[in-house]
Amino acid sequence: MSTTTPSTTEKTSPGSLLGRVRSGTTAADVVAVGGVVAIGTSFLLSPDHIEDGPVICPFRALTGLPCPGCGLTRSWVYAAHGWWRESFASNPFGLVVVAGLLALAVTVVVRRARRRATPDLDRVLRHPVAIAIGAVWLAWALVRLVTSL
Repeated sequence: MSTTTPSTTEKTSPGSLLGRVRSGTTAADVVAVGGVVAIGTSFLLSPDHIEDGPVICPFRALTGLPCPGCGLTRSWVYAAHGWWRESFASNPFGLVVVAGLLALAVTVVVRRARRRATPDLDRVLRHPVAIAIGAVWLAWALVRLVTSL
């Protein structure tokens, strides 16, 4: 049994959602690093003024209605500063996304340290638990959207 990282010349399947980004770097690496940077940035923003910022969601800016991701930035900032109630109120899935990104980052670091392949995000996103979380998130967003009308 080999414990080395797969060859960088390995071809990805045509049906894959996420493949290799560049030689030796996987999509899991990129998402983990991006997630850690975003979570780290949330510690730098003040929860006292996060509600005063501009609307950065294109859907909400055009329609005035919330999308499924509206409130994630505020949720992360509140969570980073221990304001759990406000975090959950902004977007209850913010904490779920933070937990998922941190779990991915730890997994990527551990697997890289052990010279093993990083997780296949295609497989992770197609797992029944991930699909169920996505379905509940979209159902919640639809209810929030309808009640905003």
